[in-house]
Amino acid sequence: MATIVNFECSKCGEKYAPQPAPTICPKDGGPLYVRYDLADIRWYHTRDSLIGAPKNLWRYAAVLPDAEPVTLGEGFTPLLPSRKYPNLFIKDEGLNPTGSFKARGMAVAITMLRHYGVKKVAAPSAGNAGGALAAYAAAAGLEAYIFMPKDVPIANRLEVEAAGAHLTLVDGLISDCGRMVAERREQEGWFDVSTLKEPFRVEGKKTMGYEVAEQMAWTLPDAILYPTGGGVGLIGMWKAFEEMEQLGWIESGRRPKMICVQAEGCAPIPKALQEGEAVSQMWPNAHTLAAGLRVPKAYGDFIILDIARKSGGTALAVSDDAIMDGVREMASTEGIFPAPEGGAALAAYKQLLQSGFLTANDKVVLFNTGSGYKYLDVFAKYWGVEAPVQLPASRNIGGIIGPY
Repeated sequence: MATIVNFECSKCGEKYAPQPAPTICPKDGGPLYVRYDLADIRWYHTRDSLIGAPKNLWRYAAVLPDAEPVTLGEGFTPLLPSRKYPNLFIKDEGLNPTGSFKARGMAVAITMLRHYGVKKVAAPSAGNAGGALAAYAAAAGLEAYIFMPKDVPIANRLEVEAAGAHLTLVDGLISDCGRMVAERREQEGWFDVSTLKEPFRVEGKKTMGYEVAEQMAWTLPDAILYPTGGGVGLIGMWKAFEEMEQLGWIESGRRPKMICVQAEGCAPIPKALQEGEAVSQMWPNAHTLAAGLRVPKAYGDFIILDIARKSGGTALAVSDDAIMDGVREMASTEGIFPAPEGGAALAAYKQLLQSGFLTANDKVVLFNTGSGYKYLDVFAKYWGVEAPVQLPASRNIGGIIGPY
């Protein structure tokens, strides 16, 4: 595992000495990046160092902070070639613990917070982050306080409650939940694990970039389609590409086009990109069936927009109907039952093929960020599926296992 050299502000570039439980830059509130001595790591660790490494997130321990992991087996999810679209690959994050990519960020964040001696953690969540935080906090013996919109998918609510976390349902959006955490954290003694309010969720999410490179024989695709709410995964992968270039693990200067996918009912990133703005504006009346995309303003929006521009990528919004069509298509043609966010990514891919931004010859990685099984109530309502049929009464014929 790597020794942290310093923390670096993503806004002003100020460097800070290693410190317990860092949050954000005290000068301008910028998210902090964890920095290591990559020249030293390059000397001792090559790509061959991964031979025989565990097939989970911690196989990349050489570029992760030095602490005893809190792990549930997260990471190293499959990269599956599409059965329908040539050169399209689906990274299925729904196979992570707690059913989504959020397990990656929370595994590393909770690992470090336990290492620093933190006892209470809190975060707002559109759904999956709350479930992941509750699970990893339980595994680490920490007390978790989670704030969610009251209309989150029922699976998200139940997994939080089952893990023993303190759940507050809010009549509002994730931005309202975030405000409540910020207002109470000092009084309650909570450490705020909100998106980009600490540096280690990025470290967990960056492993998606390492995995894509390794699973594609240390080359990178032409484009990555990423459903973008808070955008931590996008930011983390871009950091991973920078690190791998310095480590000599991938070719320098050939990074993929990073494509942000949002929903038409909440599309602050596409709007800001199209208007040439450096930051987004709060999206009014945010609404979409894809709960993970219902983020009216991302804390790291300026980083997301910068990455999209530097990579030659783009940002686009798709309708809820297109999202649900994407879910059905992925399930029926690929055998993957995706979260709505995964359906959004497929809908976006088809739009970009039609517009000519992407071609069928481009190697593209599409992220399905979660399992569709966590959204059964959302799908049932949209598709008009009735309540479960009542099962027949049992028959008292114990011991008979054959037909009767």
